[in-house]
Amino acid sequence: MTINYSEHIPNNVDLAGNRTLQRALEHWQPEYLNWWSEMGPESSQQMEVYLRTAVSVDAKGWANFGYVKMPEYRWGIFLAERDPNRKVNFGAHKGDGAWQEVPGEYRSVLRRLIVTQGDTEPASVEQQRHLGLTCPSQYDLRNLFQVNVEEGRHLWAMVYLLQAYFGRDGREEAEALLERRSGDADNPRILGAFNEKTPDWLAFFMFTFFTDRDGKYQLASLAESGFDPLARTCRFMLTEEAHHMFVGESGVSRVIQRTCDVMNQMKTDDVARIRAAGAIDLPTIQRYLNFHFSVTMDLFGSDVSSNAATFYTNGLKGRFDETRRADDHVLTDQTYPVLEIRGDKLAVVQAPALNALNEQLRDDYVKDAMAGIDRWNRIIEKAGIPFRLRAPHKAFNRKIGPLAAAKIDPDGHVISEADWTHKHRAWLPSEEDRAFVASLMGRVIEPGKFANWIAPPARGINNQPVEFEYVRFG
Repeated sequence: MTINYSEHIPNNVDLAGNRTLQRALEHWQPEYLNWWSEMGPESSQQMEVYLRTAVSVDAKGWANFGYVKMPEYRWGIFLAERDPNRKVNFGAHKGDGAWQEVPGEYRSVLRRLIVTQGDTEPASVEQQRHLGLTCPSQYDLRNLFQVNVEEGRHLWAMVYLLQAYFGRDGREEAEALLERRSGDADNPRILGAFNEKTPDWLAFFMFTFFTDRDGKYQLASLAESGFDPLARTCRFMLTEEAHHMFVGESGVSRVIQRTCDVMNQMKTDDVARIRAAGAIDLPTIQRYLNFHFSVTMDLFGSDVSSNAATFYTNGLKGRFDETRRADDHVLTDQTYPVLEIRGDKLAVVQAPALNALNEQLRDDYVKDAMAGIDRWNRIIEKAGIPFRLRAPHKAFNRKIGPLAAAKIDPDGHVISEADWTHKHRAWLPSEEDRAFVASLMGRVIEPGKFANWIAPPARGINNQPVEFEYVRFG
């Protein structure tokens, strides 16, 4: 098919002048649209949605709002502006000029980094495919669709890198990104968290708060890469990732606010009565928090990793806020604390800092996530309710790395298999919890109306009122 590149694919990579890349995209774009039709938001093809579209990287072009049908959304390819004096800021190549082409010796591992990041983007869309059928409001439905189209654009960003810089191998990897399916037994997504179900809106809000926050830290680390096109791509993606985390944090805040209102109106903390009133009790919110926090912990990889050391030493993936750190940015003589299981306890030991980079990134993430949880707790405190949400220990419910070998409770205590079997229903969502939350998921689509289990937002989108018609149903 013939593509009008300036009209249908906004970009700042001279797509119109790159015939090789044009041919690759002319093959890939129809396959992408087929994937979107099959695995994108269900029953949404004819809706007109008030979406933000990026048409350039400057302040005026980044956020253009208007109604669009999602299959006609202008998924663009954008890199942050190039700094011609940029250097590699860490590892063995520290001080060298940033690479504009893929270094031959790092070709395979760099491609794998891009593929792994790229694979998370369509996976999120697949996980959230059915949520529009149970939206709590038009406002929330629009936010879901904004997240979906931006995850799609992030896939385009990674596919651009694969097709522009990795030749035939890159084109094959780009095709494979559309062939894997979240949760598929035979051809699943690469990372475990992206094969989990997102069956309800509380799970969606937790996912966008916790798992998209992992995306922030992974993208920020890749934005330090010595491979300049990857760094520039990820820097622009971070501007959109912030909205996804806002959807999650504000969504959970509104669930908590509604629950607190019900508790104070009824003057009770009895779970059965709160549920009977159609609100989600705070202990259930805590169990959802525990699950999504612990699943996200595994996304950072093994606590001690030779791969992470290789990525860093070779200048391919840095740390969060790499250039702001007060060290030598080489790390060969430094250590970092990690956890080990010793007998029936967790012990802190020192590991080579290069091998503990996953753990350092995980710790950076935990501080950020806990700040968001503290903001949720301020809502509960303001309501005068003696309950506090908290992040579980980072070793809780792990499935990857050495900590997966033990059962560890939310306080960080190593416990027996029998204790875990007896107590884990108090810590993680049960089938009954999920069934109850699912029972609340009726669809509300009248402008300005909201489901009973969630409070309205404080303000609308792009200075529009809360009752604005964010979605027009075809």
